[in-house]
Amino acid sequence: MAKRKREDGISSADTKSPLSETYEQMAKHRSCWIHMLAHMYARGKKITKQEAEELRSFKLTSRCYLGTFPCSARSKRKIKCKKEIVKEITEKIKLDSGAFDCYFEHMWRNFSEDKRTFITFFDCLWFNLYTKASFKGRVLTWIKKKQIFSKKYVLVPIVHWSHWSLLIFCHLGESLQSKVRTPCILLLDSLEKAGPRCLEPDIRKFVLDIYKSEGRAENKELISKIPLLVPKVPQQRGGEECGNYVLYYINLFVQGAPENFSMDDYPYFMKQNWFSHECLEAFFEKLEPIEM
Repeated sequence: MAKRKREDGISSADTKSPLSETYEQMAKHRSCWIHMLAHMYARGKKITKQEAEELRSFKLTSRCYLGTFPCSARSKRKIKCKKEIVKEITEKIKLDSGAFDCYFEHMWRNFSEDKRTFITFFDCLWFNLYTKASFKGRVLTWIKKKQIFSKKYVLVPIVHWSHWSLLIFCHLGESLQSKVRTPCILLLDSLEKAGPRCLEPDIRKFVLDIYKSEGRAENKELISKIPLLVPKVPQQRGGEECGNYVLYYINLFVQGAPENFSMDDYPYFMKQNWFSHECLEAFFEKLEPIEM
């Protein structure tokens, strides 16, 4: 029997490999019925009555392997009210990759075209997959298509060790000697006591491999000189809020990112009083309700 191929080029044989157990769970999660609905919602896709019936049937036989997407009990209502969504997102649940993608894509569509011209982003699973030897090459291939060295900023949401944080690559295409456009890496973490700098070895190896895959001349010594900055950003109150904070970090950074990032003005607006918890809740109130 021929091997089945997924959209990202990974065969069924790959996902059965012991080295790929984590990705297998993620892949199954991405095909669960909840994730399918979230995926279609994020792209504004309308479905027919027949398609809806097929999804309901699929629901009976396909479960969500991560199981943390906000979902209410069966109800006559088709749409959850905004207050319920805000309460679940800000207090009860830890965002899984599917929920994160849904909300991120909604935000991205609402950023101005000008912002989307000089900013790009990575899928939230790429960094974690990169750390798996069997997927490293493929992740670097996907990144190459993003043409990040022509962008001012690259948003890299990370879910690693069951914790969300945010990397931002600034001016990676510029000379390391530049004073106006400073190449640097920002690491925004809502749980600083967990020691975000423990990720630094993996981050620097990640960046070095990205440069190599693009045929750039920078070597390991030069990459080691790129500043890795960890600004004192607002911290989460509970243990399940990290994904929510990353979404809000992204929103505020895109809205306020300077035209050219310079070390002279660092940390800009990224300070401990960057936003309040009330602002965080107000941010989620503006998101559209999720159709369930």
